[in-house]
Amino acid sequence: MKRFRWVLAMSLVTLALGIGAIPAVSTPRATASETSAAGMAVMEVETGRMLDGYRADKRLPMASTTKVLTAIVVLEHANLDDVVTVDARASGVEGSSVYLGAGEKISVRDLLYCLMLQSGNDAAAALAYHVGGSLEGFAALMNETAARIGAVNSHFVTPHGLHDPDHYTTARDLALISAYGLRNPDFRTIVSTKDYTSNREEGRYPRIIHNKNKTLTLYEGATGVKTGYTKAAGRCLVASSERNGLHVVSVVLNCGPMFEECAALMDRAHAAYKMTEILPAYTHVGQLDVVGAKLGNVGVYTRESFSYPLKEEERGGVFCRVELPESMEAPLAKGTAVGKIKIYLLNQLLFSTEIYTMEEVKEISFKDKLDLIIDRWLRR
Repeated sequence: MKRFRWVLAMSLVTLALGIGAIPAVSTPRATASETSAAGMAVMEVETGRMLDGYRADKRLPMASTTKVLTAIVVLEHANLDDVVTVDARASGVEGSSVYLGAGEKISVRDLLYCLMLQSGNDAAAALAYHVGGSLEGFAALMNETAARIGAVNSHFVTPHGLHDPDHYTTARDLALISAYGLRNPDFRTIVSTKDYTSNREEGRYPRIIHNKNKTLTLYEGATGVKTGYTKAAGRCLVASSERNGLHVVSVVLNCGPMFEECAALMDRAHAAYKMTEILPAYTHVGQLDVVGAKLGNVGVYTRESFSYPLKEEERGGVFCRVELPESMEAPLAKGTAVGKIKIYLLNQLLFSTEIYTMEEVKEISFKDKLDLIIDRWLRR
């Protein structure tokens, strides 16, 4: 059985962060006086770290911000160039519309732009019938996808967000779903587009569609994503922005000044946090003892990099633990996984990745083994 040695590789973090004394860590949380939203969350997109929140786990209706998940499900189950024949049941859906006609042929790509820019409820239904076969079938896909992402306090009934008492999410869940979507290049391209000209048949209205998300025009670094409103849900907004390598998504549910509050929340996140590289790619970690080889050890390294959003006062709370066996026996191929490196913020595990050998280690020959035995005997 292998015996492992644990090494606190503080030098790696010292190099990356310049660590000092470890302080207590606290994450800012908004109060009722700082937001008018019924629920709010701010999250870093790449790592999913919660940066701010208020009643973030309260179940609430979310209106057309539902379409964030609708777009994700479509992107994962259909090709952008697929041609959809609009189901008659999708034509004339109440609320926001792009006026699809029954039997109209339109690409999945165009329908997604109609969905996310113009917030077409008919586009949502057309996509749902195309991908799920029915609204119920598509809702099942939505709930499966949400659960896989980690949105455990949500339940989806419709692809468009028209009110249903069993259709709800939380600010945290919606931030998780939106962050997941923003890691998809096609999703990010669509939701960051201000204006789009569709390839619909001549005479269909409208062919030119405009994004209802004003943050794309008014907020520096804005990258998306979706507005929403019903009487039951109130004004809802998912907004995102990227500055200096920090990509954040802000969610407000039932919030009157939704654009202003999302902007203020993103401002606060960008001011408080910095995306910090903790582990560079291809970092040399140390040496591993090798038994039965001419060289008594081999260098080991990591392949993956890791960055994390940190406040200035948190930087000293980051440390690495290198887990390697006391020794291994030759031969070892180059690139053999021999251990792990784990990165913590205080007692919270943030990241874990494999450690690999830097070169091949060949086993010594029988003659070399015999010479070694004789040499040791002569030295006695």
